[in-house]
Amino acid sequence: MFSKKKNTSKMDAEQRELYENARKRTLQKKRLFQHFIVFLGASILAIILNVVIGFKEEYQPLGYDWFVWIVLIWGFIFLIHFFNVLLVNTFMGKEWQAKQIEKLVAKQKEKIAKLQQQVEKDHPLPEKESKKNFPESKDPNDKFKPISPDNKPDQNYNH
Repeated sequence: MFSKKKNTSKMDAEQRELYENARKRTLQKKRLFQHFIVFLGASILAIILNVVIGFKEEYQPLGYDWFVWIVLIWGFIFLIHFFNVLLVNTFMGKEWQAKQIEKLVAKQKEKIAKLQQQVEKDHPLPEKESKKNFPESKDPNDKFKPISPDNKPDQNYNH
């Protein structure tokens, strides 16, 4: 606990991402299972209330007992949850998302390259004028040469 030796074994970024993805998927599946248990318990309770105890027996929307509607609607919501967790997430998981991002980035880079070519085509830079205004020096270190008798500064230059 109070040792000076620190634990230096850390997970790299890829392992951490894999762990987080697995943790999230496990949590999704756990919540799906919990949803199923609550759905099953509530459905049984609604059936017992209506059929066995006789609670609101006379209430029958569209000719069916009220518990039937509760079970059907909740069952439909559970099926959506089931499809989202086990089917959609399997086909559209991390790998699918990474591929889609790569495709979009490639399309954006392609569009930028086309726009750049169009701009260069429509508005070319005048090369001859830029060379006249900014002549290239033969020695890039000319400005950094020390002043010597052979290399005198301009007489008009004030120190």
